[in-house]
Amino acid sequence: MSGDVVVIGGGLSGLAAALRLGDAGYRPIVLESRRRLGGRASSFDDSVSGRVFDNCQHVLMGCCTNLLDFYTRIGVENAIEWHDTIAWCRPDGGRDVMRSRALPAPLHLAGSFRRMKLLDRPARRAVRRAMWRMLRIGTRGRHRFGGKTFQSLLDEWRQPVQAVRLFWEPIVVSACNVPLDEVAAVHALQVFQDGFLAGKWHATMGVPRVPLADLYAPASAAIADAGGEIRLGWKATGIGVSSRSVIGVETSRDFVRADRVVAALPWEQLDGILDANIREFDQRVGELAVLGHSPILGVHVLLDREVMGEPHLVMPGRKTHWFFNKGVADDGTQHIHAVVSAADAWMDRSSDEIEAAVLEDLAHAYPRVADAKVLQVRPIKERRATFRAAPQAEVARPHASPSPVGASGGDLNGLYLAGDWCATGWPATMEGAVRSGYLAAEAITGVEGVVADAPAGVLVRALAAG
Repeated sequence: MSGDVVVIGGGLSGLAAALRLGDAGYRPIVLESRRRLGGRASSFDDSVSGRVFDNCQHVLMGCCTNLLDFYTRIGVENAIEWHDTIAWCRPDGGRDVMRSRALPAPLHLAGSFRRMKLLDRPARRAVRRAMWRMLRIGTRGRHRFGGKTFQSLLDEWRQPVQAVRLFWEPIVVSACNVPLDEVAAVHALQVFQDGFLAGKWHATMGVPRVPLADLYAPASAAIADAGGEIRLGWKATGIGVSSRSVIGVETSRDFVRADRVVAALPWEQLDGILDANIREFDQRVGELAVLGHSPILGVHVLLDREVMGEPHLVMPGRKTHWFFNKGVADDGTQHIHAVVSAADAWMDRSSDEIEAAVLEDLAHAYPRVADAKVLQVRPIKERRATFRAAPQAEVARPHASPSPVGASGGDLNGLYLAGDWCATGWPATMEGAVRSGYLAAEAITGVEGVVADAPAGVLVRALAAG
């Protein structure tokens, strides 16, 4: 059976679902309230500088197999710049470099880690012991820590304060967007097991070299080629239901009839269009507020000259977590994008306070800033950037497909869910968003949609099996 499927939301999860539905012979109709695609992964025209600014910096790793598949499907895989080297700024202002070498995983990063002056010898030994434990428990073993936070696990593994503050925290908070004392241990373990330890390619970091709006714009043509349709400026206001089954979507323009709907919205937007009856008898959406939100702060800095040479820089122990080099224009001005993850404490700060803190960190990393003229500082506060990937949220994350079993007789027939907040096994990432879209399409079509994980190295698999 095929036919029309309405997809609410033109973010990554909705676009991914639409592509897979089109491949399987269905006609996806994507309803997006805004005039552009990409959802939270978006860009805007800055009226002051005349430049295009991303809402936030997005990165991926080689282990993100479904996101890479999605990029290939829409023809933008060459718009990703890959880096096998990550620079770290030490507290003394010097640099350490983490670089993959030709040794088999998990030894590919061992040499550069051993040479890092960021940590003293006891802290490095403690990190190595923790990494060894991660290897030995394997990917399946991490799920036995489902009720723990990562901080509690680090305490159990006797990780010193220096290792926590300068190594574990910068990586995990940036990847999961939740503080260590809140983030589910299973997600933090995944960052290291599937990313850093599994293989050289897994640990390679990709950064879009074009604005996010340009990265996702080609999805329109790809969906049209697959037989689908994009309707921009169509805001969903409700889901039509009859006899416990979906009959279509109410919008700001018209009623769009369909007996299958993929709700690919942020959880709070979905919650806002559901009536009390749906929330009452569909067990997946009854308590979405448990998922919570975690904010991200992005700060665009324009300088009159080049001060940053590296493509990106980790800032352990500082207020700013990352700096990304967005390039030098023909007139010599440089664009730097600063990122603060899990930025709860920043949301009520003034622009002047944010500017002072970010420029202080920038001057710590690049003393040449003192000789530069600051042309513009533009903070972007994403208050609802991601769901809050805590242990309690992990239990509440809903599955894509409605269940026929429930206290009220089962979930709503024809309603499928997608979004990085759904049960994908991944934290709040672009990879998780794409996986959720593929899972929703798979539930409708019966055609397997999720791309398999990149296999870990032979030695990694042997150690996990030991």
